[in-house]
Amino acid sequence: MTTDQDIHDFSDRFSAVLERGDGDAARTFYAPDARIWHNFDDYEQTVDENLKTLAWMHRKLPVRRYNILRREILHDGWMQQHVVEATLPDGSPFRMTACCVVQMKDGLITRLDEYLDPAQAAVLKDIKAA
Repeated sequence: MTTDQDIHDFSDRFSAVLERGDGDAARTFYAPDARIWHNFDDYEQTVDENLKTLAWMHRKLPVRRYNILRREILHDGWMQQHVVEATLPDGSPFRMTACCVVQMKDGLITRLDEYLDPAQAAVLKDIKAA
C-alpha cells in the first residue's frame, strides 16, 4: 500500500467481503499469522478462528450492512468506526457499533483490534440459523 487511497480501497473491499460473509475471500486480506483481538475478552484469535466467527455471524444475519461512520488512515493501516446493521427474523432492527484498528504490512492485515459491546450481539445467540 503506497497511498491513502490504496488503503481506503483495500478497506472498502475488505468491508464488502465481510458484509457478504465470504470467508475464503476474507482470508486473502490477512497475513497467515495475523491476529484479531477483541476488547471484551482480551483474546487474540487466529485467522481461522476469526473466519469461524464470520461464518457464524453470516448464518445468524445473512443480510447485513457495514455502515462506515469514520475511517482514518494510519501510517500502518487504518482506524474505522462502523455500525453493523441488519433485520432480525422477527423484523426488528439489529445494530452493533464497533471500532477497529487495523495494522498492515506488505499489503496484508497483520493485526486487527476490535472494540465492541458484546451486549449488542447477545440477541444473536437465540436466533436459529437460516
